[in-house]
Amino acid sequence: MKAVKPLILAGIVAASAAVQANDLNKVIDKSSKINETAEQSQIKIDKIADSMQGRLQQFKILNKEIDGLAVYNAQLTKQLSNQIEEMESLNFSMDQVSIIERQITPLMLRMITGLEQFVSLDVPFLKEERTKRTDSLKAMMDRADISSSEKFRRVLEAYQVEVDYGRTIESYTALLTVEGKEREVDFLRIGRLELIYLTRDGKQAGSWNKESKSFVSLPDSAISQINKGLRIARKQLAPDMLTLPVHAAE
Repeated sequence: MKAVKPLILAGIVAASAAVQANDLNKVIDKSSKINETAEQSQIKIDKIADSMQGRLQQFKILNKEIDGLAVYNAQLTKQLSNQIEEMESLNFSMDQVSIIERQITPLMLRMITGLEQFVSLDVPFLKEERTKRTDSLKAMMDRADISSSEKFRRVLEAYQVEVDYGRTIESYTALLTVEGKEREVDFLRIGRLELIYLTRDGKQAGSWNKESKSFVSLPDSAISQINKGLRIARKQLAPDMLTLPVHAAE
C-alpha cells in the first residue's frame, strides 16, 4: 500500500503540469494575437502619419504657390493699369494727329503756292528745274499713298534747296535768246546776287537786271572775270576775288 501513494501523487502532479501548460499556451497564443493586432495597428498608424506628413508638405507647397500667384497677380494688375493709361494716351495722341493733319494740309498748300510765286518772281536761274519741283509738289498733294509727314518733309526740303541757292556759286549751260537769236550760253550764278551769261564763243556777256527783269549786255572788259568765275564755280580754279558788275538793290 505504501508503493501506491507515490504513484498517485506523481499522477496528480503530471495532471496539474499538463493543465498549467495548456493554460500557458492559451496565454501565449492570446499574447501573440495581441502583438499581431498591435503590429497591424502600428502599421496603420505609420501609414496615417506618413499620409499626414505628405499632406502637410503639399499644403506648405500650395501655400507658397498661392503667395507667388498673389505677387504675380499684383504685378499683372499694375501692368494692366499702365497699359490702359498708355492706350488712353495713344488715343489722345491719335486724336491730336488727326487735328494736326487737318491743319497741316492747308498750310502745305499755302507753302507750295508761296514757293511757286517766289520762283516766278525770283532771278530766273534754273527756271525749268525749279518750276518742275513746285509742279511735283502740287501733284504730290493729291496722292493718298504718301503720308502727311512725308509730304511736309518734301515741302521743307524744297524750301531748303531754295535757301541754299542764296549762298552758293554755280555754273550751268542752257539756251537763251540773245539779240533775237536763241543761243547756247554758260550761266554763272552767284547766290541770288548775280546771274550772268557768257556765249559759248566767249564774245558776248550779259547779266540779269532785277528792275527791268531782263538781261542787259555787259562790257567786254568783264568777260575775263566772268570766265574766271565760271572756272571757280566748276571747281577748276581755287576760290578767289572776282571783279564783276553788280546791280545793287535799291
